[in-house]
Amino acid sequence: MIFEDLPTTPTSEELIDKAFSRAARSGNAKSGLEAQQSMLQTAANIMSDNLENVVTAWPDFEYDVDPFYYELANAILDVSITHSEGSDGDEPTTGVDALRQSLSQVSWAGRKTREIHEEYQSRLRKTDIDTARKHRQQAFARLADIVEQVDEHLRVINDARNELRDLPEINADEPTIVVAGYPNVGKSSLVNDVTNARGETDSYPFTTTGIGLGHFERDHIRYQIVDTPGLLDRPPQERNEIESQAVSALEHLGDCVLVLLDPSGECGYPLESQLELRDAIEAQFEDAPVLTIGNKADRSRDVEADYYMSVETGENVERVLEAAVEAIDYEPELPFDG
Repeated sequence: MIFEDLPTTPTSEELIDKAFSRAARSGNAKSGLEAQQSMLQTAANIMSDNLENVVTAWPDFEYDVDPFYYELANAILDVSITHSEGSDGDEPTTGVDALRQSLSQVSWAGRKTREIHEEYQSRLRKTDIDTARKHRQQAFARLADIVEQVDEHLRVINDARNELRDLPEINADEPTIVVAGYPNVGKSSLVNDVTNARGETDSYPFTTTGIGLGHFERDHIRYQIVDTPGLLDRPPQERNEIESQAVSALEHLGDCVLVLLDPSGECGYPLESQLELRDAIEAQFEDAPVLTIGNKADRSRDVEADYYMSVETGENVERVLEAAVEAIDYEPELPFDG
């Protein structure tokens, strides 16, 4: 997954201690001007390299991150990552924008440490040992000040890394079926039945019940099927902001949506409410086919639906999957053969 290998980001204190302790060892191995030059070069290199590595470890959100993961990251970071102040008195910066702002500031700090190194190394070559020591100490103070200035940004980046690294691995390039509907209409049972994914749910930070993810194959093509408890099982007006953003992420992912209805009423929700939720989902997923599925058909078919099935008895389940596959009409990309 795109965020799983992100390294831990050091705090400013950790980075300064690491740079100066190694610089001291480097200086002890030499003498005179050479010792002062070695100490400065070691400290500056460690700081600049580490700061630049913090930035380059992250993908470019504009070009390298699929819209699904971009929206997902923005939804998660919107509640966990917040800069204390906005610029010029604006509202505090949150989400991916806050992360990108922090990465930009750390990148600036990396460049600044290199500039300080270049400035003081030239001074150290043209002076006596006592003056060289003073210049090196001045350089150390300026280097430490630069790193301390981005301490908040280093912490923001590490917090973001901790939030995103354990996201479940969903392949945004695979054709995906999203299963929606009120609780107890058979969503999880369907996903479990067709994928043998019993008990395998991945926990998203924005829902306490987790997301069910399974796979099945048709004609050598692997399809993802996603159960969405806590997100697409209630009307939009009942979702909080973070859940609404998460649904926006699913809009990028879903190639077909199956809305399960329970016309028997055993789920505990009136059929009228279930149909209203179906209509809301159709409006939200306007770029993907939305199929209405009457589940528990062995008990009731008292609803107008595209297909009827019973997950409990297995009736027509395969036909519903075939209908979803046909609606997606996925054609894998073929290698260019010249």
